[in-house]
Amino acid sequence: MRGCLLALVLVIALPAAAQPRPTGRAAEIEAMVTALKAAPSEELAAKIEGRLRELWVQAASPSAQLLMGRGMRDLGNHAADDAVDDFDAALTLDPEVPEIFHRRALARAAAGDYVGALADIQETLKREPRHFSAFKSLSRIAEEREDWKGALAAWEKVIELSPRTPDGEERLKSLKRKAFGEGT
Repeated sequence: MRGCLLALVLVIALPAAAQPRPTGRAAEIEAMVTALKAAPSEELAAKIEGRLRELWVQAASPSAQLLMGRGMRDLGNHAADDAVDDFDAALTLDPEVPEIFHRRALARAAAGDYVGALADIQETLKREPRHFSAFKSLSRIAEEREDWKGALAAWEKVIELSPRTPDGEERLKSLKRKAFGEGT
């Protein structure tokens, strides 16, 4: 008992620097999230956002990545229901990958299933709370539903995560006007 208590005290007392640090893809994601907040320009922010999206896709198995690619092609061909099926299959293979949930949210929204899309965005953010693309999607869905305050709140989170997101400030101003009126 005394040994367990000592071990617990040591774990709690260890400085953060002594705690295990993420390695590989997780370490790169951490570095990219930090870099995104400090990006000095929209151009650099766009490149960092792109790299983060790549890393999130790479978290899936090769088979799930193929299904995600097929789902995105289906979306591009206006076959949202087929895309949902592809993302369902990818989630069967990798049920914990946030990007698969996000992409299924896009497909569900395209199919008009906003309840399903919102549920998938919630699952995305539960697994990766810094998923700026999910907040962008949430803002767009809220805007489509004319929920201007909801769209604004989601977009404010985008700006918090990626202050230099391309055209971010313009969209923020536009959503503020829609949410609170022209005099804002």
